[in-house]
Amino acid sequence: MVAWACVIFAFSSIPALSSGLGTWDFVLRKCAHITEYAILAALLMRAIGRAGPAFLTAVAYAATDEFHQHFVRGRHASPVDVAIDAFGAALGLLVWTRARR
Repeated sequence: MVAWACVIFAFSSIPALSSGLGTWDFVLRKCAHITEYAILAALLMRAIGRAGPAFLTAVAYAATDEFHQHFVRGRHASPVDVAIDAFGAALGLLVWTRARR
């Protein structure tokens, strides 16, 4: 879980992640947000064992990650990205819960 948080932090430290694909670039980046935080939430669920704290921890990390991006040249902090990350976290917890049944 800590290693995955470090991966997210590393990607957030890259000044520009544009692939030059226009609209597809935007869609792919948002899908990456969802995937990153779905995995993080599932790992947190595995570690903590309770969905509520796992979700809140993932969303708190998303908020701190956006704050971090505010200081990275070429990046900006976005509350919309936190919401997208929260959706990813919820999705990850849903998948985790269904897979465990």
